[in-house]
Amino acid sequence: MFITDKIQELNEKSATSHAFHFEHISQLLTRRGIDIQSIIDKIIAFQIAIPSWALGTGGTRFGRFPGGGEPRSLEEKIEDVGLLHQLNRSSGSISLHIPWDIPKDPTALKSHLQAYGLAIDSVNSNTFQDQPDQTLSYKFGSLCHTDAGVRQQAIDHNIACIEHGKALDSRVLTVWLADGSNFPGQQHFRRAWQRTADSLSEIYRALPQDWAMLIEYKPYEPNFYSMVVPDWGTSYTLCASLGTKAQVLVDLGHHLPNTNIEQIVARLMHFGRLGGFHFNGSMYGDDDLTTGSIKPYQFFLIFNELVDAMTDPAVKNPPLAWMIDASHNTKDPLEDLLQSVQNILTTYAKALLVDRATLGDAQQNNDALAAEELLRDIFATDTRALVAEAARQSGGAIDPIGVYRNLKIREKLIEKRGKKNIATGL
Repeated sequence: MFITDKIQELNEKSATSHAFHFEHISQLLTRRGIDIQSIIDKIIAFQIAIPSWALGTGGTRFGRFPGGGEPRSLEEKIEDVGLLHQLNRSSGSISLHIPWDIPKDPTALKSHLQAYGLAIDSVNSNTFQDQPDQTLSYKFGSLCHTDAGVRQQAIDHNIACIEHGKALDSRVLTVWLADGSNFPGQQHFRRAWQRTADSLSEIYRALPQDWAMLIEYKPYEPNFYSMVVPDWGTSYTLCASLGTKAQVLVDLGHHLPNTNIEQIVARLMHFGRLGGFHFNGSMYGDDDLTTGSIKPYQFFLIFNELVDAMTDPAVKNPPLAWMIDASHNTKDPLEDLLQSVQNILTTYAKALLVDRATLGDAQQNNDALAAEELLRDIFATDTRALVAEAARQSGGAIDPIGVYRNLKIREKLIEKRGKKNIATGL
């Protein structure tokens, strides 16, 4: 579905209101000596990968409530991401999950991607589920398993993911392990870590030179007594044992309540080991809610540290992979993804507005109030007009969700695909 012409028509209806709000923020920032177009250019350049598993209605352990019109194939998932990218011009890539979405014809798939101006950002392995044709079970772990045969099966799967990625011009492998234990004494902690490190080293050797391996961590779930990779420190030590192509992946929902995530990302950037993000929102744990919907101030503080390190020439961290990892059963998934991207972009824009020199002086002089007030003032700044202008300049919608609803896209997808089909994924 191509809707570029319709977007421009609806932009004209929003032009007067947008001009009013954009003029207000422009005057405010000009008085502060900020180059507005340079901020807009950075917003335009910021691209966030859409996960193939979040294009259908998500679920919980208790139920799933499909809304209709869900994509029935990887090709239709590409079409849905193409719709999002036409609307916001910031969703130009897809994060692919194997084996939920195995590319059957890479050449044809690349042509389909090209038609929508998309690329495959990363491939994600899945050893947290047993597949119907799987020989051995991951019930008691995958890369950490006591059985060498199970470990080899998981290693082979990750290498197969790399091969799928190579066929689609991806350069990132994401590894998240559900490995752990539910009861005291069930697992030998040191040996489990070593088996995991040894298994990852085999996968790492299969990684092309220009690729990155992102190792994710999670403090609990599906195992509740211990996880083999429960925190950023464990992920960091695994990456350090592998080599420079291994980086830590931070999922915003993979932290215990009240964890100082902003400090974690600052440290990882300082060490040159932050590989990327899985964006989502969290109230209690790995809730996978809309990004920025629960703790927007902390989200801003995280971006403040990211932008600070990204603009510091002394920091030698590789370019980051930005990905959404959210999937819930309440909202239209495409609207939820549009909302997440908008929240990410408005928060990124705020972090770009921080006066780094003034903040640095306050920190150097131990002026806690001045530093905090500076950040609170920027957080209270409404940057939505900057994001809207970035979308307008790049050919997207001033109001992406408004255009989506005005064009009745979900209704059209239901008419085309049906009401009952369920997309692959959780």
